[in-house]
Amino acid sequence: MSLVKRSLSIAGHRTSLALEAEFWEVIDAHIAQSPHSFAGFIRAMDEARIESGAPQNLASYLRVWALREAQNPR
Repeated sequence: MSLVKRSLSIAGHRTSLALEAEFWEVIDAHIAQSPHSFAGFIRAMDEARIESGAPQNLASYLRVWALREAQNPR
């Protein structure tokens, strides 16, 4: 499995996230059914990660979120 890198701005800083394509598929499917843009969704997830005190970095936080989303579809 290879990583797919996407770039965006978070809190005024350019950054990139590298996740496996399978995780991006789950994230993209969720975004397609929500009012969020890609950047808006990632910013909201980063804010939730920080507010919850989660110890992992953003990429790991997104992987866990995508796994839970895939296990419990709405």
